[in-house]
Amino acid sequence: MSSSAITTTMSIPRPDAATAATSAADPFDTALISRLIKEYHSETGGSAPASSGPSGSLGDFSGITPGGSPPPVHPSIPAPLDTSKKESPAHYAFGEPNPDSWRLKGLRGEQLDPYPGGAQDSHSAGDGASYYFLPDSREPARATVPTYSVPDAGLPHFGSPFAKAGSPLAGFDVEKVRRDFPALHQKVNGRDLIWFDNAATTHKPQSVIDAISLFYERDYSNVNRAAHALAKRATDIYESGREKVREFIGAGDADEIIFLRGTTEAINLVAQTFGRQRIRAGDEILLTTMEHHANIVPWKMLSEQTGANIRVAPINDRGELLLDQFASLLSERTKIVAITHVSNALGTVNPLQEVIALAHAYGIPVLVDGAQSTPHLPVNVQALDADFFAFSGHKIFGPTGIGILYGKREYLESIPPYQGGGSMIEDVTFSKIIYAGIPQKFEAGTQDIAGVAGLAAAIDYVQGIGLSSIAAYEHELLEYATAEIQGIPGIRQIGTAASKAGVLSFVVNGVDSEKVGTYLDEHGIAVRAGHHCAQPSLRRFGVETAVRPSFAFYNTRQEVDVLIRALHQLPKR
Repeated sequence: MSSSAITTTMSIPRPDAATAATSAADPFDTALISRLIKEYHSETGGSAPASSGPSGSLGDFSGITPGGSPPPVHPSIPAPLDTSKKESPAHYAFGEPNPDSWRLKGLRGEQLDPYPGGAQDSHSAGDGASYYFLPDSREPARATVPTYSVPDAGLPHFGSPFAKAGSPLAGFDVEKVRRDFPALHQKVNGRDLIWFDNAATTHKPQSVIDAISLFYERDYSNVNRAAHALAKRATDIYESGREKVREFIGAGDADEIIFLRGTTEAINLVAQTFGRQRIRAGDEILLTTMEHHANIVPWKMLSEQTGANIRVAPINDRGELLLDQFASLLSERTKIVAITHVSNALGTVNPLQEVIALAHAYGIPVLVDGAQSTPHLPVNVQALDADFFAFSGHKIFGPTGIGILYGKREYLESIPPYQGGGSMIEDVTFSKIIYAGIPQKFEAGTQDIAGVAGLAAAIDYVQGIGLSSIAAYEHELLEYATAEIQGIPGIRQIGTAASKAGVLSFVVNGVDSEKVGTYLDEHGIAVRAGHHCAQPSLRRFGVETAVRPSFAFYNTRQEVDVLIRALHQLPKR
């Protein structure tokens, strides 16, 4: 086998012989995991939370942060207006020019209400329970989670924290949300469009479309290095977009935000800069079975360039990461861990805090693929202590061709540029080049300025609704769809993790997935059918393709009902 071959062998030694001797008695080695986390926190001056969960559960690790300090509150919560900063009129020039828009109200320091005059949240999840899609008690009342009506389906892997009530989600007006998305109001094959392909890409609210159009209509210019007014406007839009992304993911410094085409380019950047600089023959790159091809192929290319080995942490029959086996693969040879936050094919939400703490116990940096998590869940990269984090604008109701890479300053400053050209230099001669500092060092050439304007408007939109409310609504919709699809004979669900977000992959016995997708399209239902750029994930379940409905907060139970009726009537040919 070549030195760059991919392997899932689990036989490498554990960190010490004493631990190895006990592994047979404890197949889920929580002792190893807890010890590594405690060692990590003792070295960084923090304290590791105790594990109080049952076997197979690591308890609540919400306190894992560098130095033991409390994590910052997620930036979707409005902060007091900083009146010491003078806002440029250009900040009002795109997105929602209406003086009563959320954007202007926020700048004036007014309380943001995404549904003025509408129903208010009626229930706060204040019972002390912890769920992957809910904030902790540090969030103020605006982020509370309303009461649900959840079908009692007896689902073992989808527990709901919500009381059963008369409405699907009090205070969340999905029909009002849908009116903001013009593409949803069209006919396909004579049927109302039902967009269940959100894991592939999302539709855009009118505010995002307006932000891009208004930038081109009035504020268009290249950024920086110009004395005229439009260049200043464009630069303000571009850099205020960077600051908005920083707030959105809880980064500490806007200089740690790099604008790129998307998650794929971000991962390639890290592989070809950090990886080429630090990874050598015999070193190891640790991935998981559930990665998207965008988080496999760049590392495989790097392994072929350097002679490094790829190791793969396995998943169980529900599609959950086997954390003890992940821990057993960590060693002094591991130079980076690259892991998805949410699986695009299975919907699994990975336990990132535990993963990152385990890796950091060995001094191993962690890259997080956040393409599927940022549209659905609150994210705080400082609370996670992620070293790199990437997401794409088009997954989060923004435009295509724009995305970001977050990297800790110490890493971004130490690695070389990814591409050369204009904008990323301080001085150029034929004998010497002085590169610009971060983030400009990684933004060669003219960037997608209009894309940044659209991404900022998309972030405004989801924050106006509230990611906690979005996550809760989508979770209820997923539970409902899961219960309904389990009643259809001949359908096998792929991925039943306890913590999931918005994905319901399945196969139909005796019917090709592509045929199912085509049949559903005839009914106006858009789903993804194929390998979903996640062939190792599907092959873990013995299939090459699957049908993947995936949900967003503009989908409804009525749309799920149409899907279920169509599947009941699917010809078995």
